[in-house]
Amino acid sequence: MTKRKTTAVVIGLGLVTLSACGSSDSGGAGDSKTVTLVSHDSWAVSKSVLADFEKQSGYKVRVLKDGDAGQAVNKAILTKDNPQGDVLFGVDNTLLSRALDNGLFQSYEAKGSDQIVQQYRIDQDRHRVTPIDSGDICVNYDKAYFSKHKLAPPASFDDLIKPAYKNLLVTENAGTSSPGLGFLLGTAAKYGDDGWQDYWKKLKANGVKVVDGWEQAYNDEFSGSAGGKKAKADRPLVVSYASSPPAEVIYADPKPKAAPTGVASGTCFRQVEYAGLLSNAKNTKGGKALLDFLISVKFQDDMPLNMFVYPVRETAQVPEEFVKFGPQAKNPETLAPAKIADNRDQWVKSWTSLVLK
Repeated sequence: MTKRKTTAVVIGLGLVTLSACGSSDSGGAGDSKTVTLVSHDSWAVSKSVLADFEKQSGYKVRVLKDGDAGQAVNKAILTKDNPQGDVLFGVDNTLLSRALDNGLFQSYEAKGSDQIVQQYRIDQDRHRVTPIDSGDICVNYDKAYFSKHKLAPPASFDDLIKPAYKNLLVTENAGTSSPGLGFLLGTAAKYGDDGWQDYWKKLKANGVKVVDGWEQAYNDEFSGSAGGKKAKADRPLVVSYASSPPAEVIYADPKPKAAPTGVASGTCFRQVEYAGLLSNAKNTKGGKALLDFLISVKFQDDMPLNMFVYPVRETAQVPEEFVKFGPQAKNPETLAPAKIADNRDQWVKSWTSLVLK
């Protein structure tokens, strides 16, 4: 999830993640005892889980964080002849074709790949990437606001352009934010090449507010978040993640019995994050072991409460808080990576002209 990542909720809630240290040299091919994972800033794992892998495999894991997913992928492409590490994690379906077209990864079928949920398996003939996690970008709503105003929260993209929801939604810039881009892609998937611009004209006319990134949208503008309450925010609708309501419960003190926020399930776009063995990795043996670890039961079980994403392994355990407060969308919007690659830049350019000017 760019993101996350897709996983911007992780950054916003202040999770402690591993920091990069040391040099970028991971040693000679196959014989180094250090394996380097290149990732976006939101990668995280429990120390005990990582320690178990290092003990069992004999490899020391070095994590090199390289900004958001877009930055990490672009830098990996520029340095592919002499890569910074052995495995790249965090390339999602909005960026995947760019990475594959640039020959970023070499083939490797990770152990346990047959246990990955079928819908996430792609590139099956070449195995250049391995699915690691999934997440949904969705509109979140402030339950208290809608209860107070005796108004049903929106349930779909179509609802958001109705007069009842005028001046209630805040979203992120599609050109600078992963959830902002995901929301744009969701509308492109929903309304098609000929309809998404008209939809955004109506959304703009209905008072949608656009800010640069998730942190500002969720913690400063959204009235339903803990940060938004402190900031006296006045927008009860925000583009965030399906995993945001569980986070509001998990990090609250005391913990409420119900999440203060909900998800408009008809506004979701599915993100899937992948990892791959870099084409010129210095430690290919260690890189393969690391990929095996990333889809192991232990890592997949550990991942949700560290990165607030869903596991892709069929047998992985989903936290109770996710099941209760942030279930995955049953029918999220999706787009083929190739379709995204062919249109992303033009869509963002057109969106910018339409919405920001």
